[in-house]
Amino acid sequence: MRYALISDIHANLPALDAVLADIRGRAAIGAVYHLGDLVGYAPWPNQVVQRIQAEAICGVAGNYDSTVATHYKHCGCRSEDARQERLSHESYEWTLKQVSVETAQFLAGLPFRIDVRPFGGHMSGPRLVLVHAHTSNNLIYVEENRPDSFLSKMAAAAGLAAGDVLAFGHTHKPWHREVDGVHFVNTGSVGRPKDGDCRAGYVVLDFSNDTVDVEFVRVEYDVGAATQAIMSSELPNEFAEFLRTGGKLPVIANGEST
Repeated sequence: MRYALISDIHANLPALDAVLADIRGRAAIGAVYHLGDLVGYAPWPNQVVQRIQAEAICGVAGNYDSTVATHYKHCGCRSEDARQERLSHESYEWTLKQVSVETAQFLAGLPFRIDVRPFGGHMSGPRLVLVHAHTSNNLIYVEENRPDSFLSKMAAAAGLAAGDVLAFGHTHKPWHREVDGVHFVNTGSVGRPKDGDCRAGYVVLDFSNDTVDVEFVRVEYDVGAATQAIMSSELPNEFAEFLRTGGKLPVIANGEST
């Protein structure tokens, strides 16, 4: 069985549409799942949710999804510097005002975790476990520099065993590591990459072999259309530059991005 995993779309409809078109062009994708953060930072929160619903894509709640749905005091986001932190609050307030009742209800209904049995629940075999971030809390960033001991502890708490795959997003940077036989896969971001590559990113997992194959995919999309829409909205213009640079904003002397 082959799965396509998409995460951190962040209301970027052109990026989502490009990724879905790329997935449709691939052979033998059995199912598509999203790993949360459907909204925030770009001007299409309702349209992205509608597209996910229209495509019948199941998935989990990201921190942005659950905080918007519950009108929490902030999105729980960690930003690159003090200015980006302030701008994230502007994004959150704008998103709260823009999401429809139907969108908020959909976000509120997303589960925290999904377990998938690629070879069926009637027999033993590897599990694919989907969360947005950490297995206990969506505000914890599981970054590539986390030590093996951190990942092992997370796997044990989630009941994972050798051969299982834990897939997540949240950091917007793709990576894959195997620790004690458990695969940890960060899908990267569809709509707001932070690894210096402005292309939309997602992951294809293939369970057809004895061990899982992990393929990171990058897709060109109309970044210009996305940035123009941001600048035409009341969202901060800096979010457009963030998309253009793949999250690699220049830093000035006081530690804030320009």
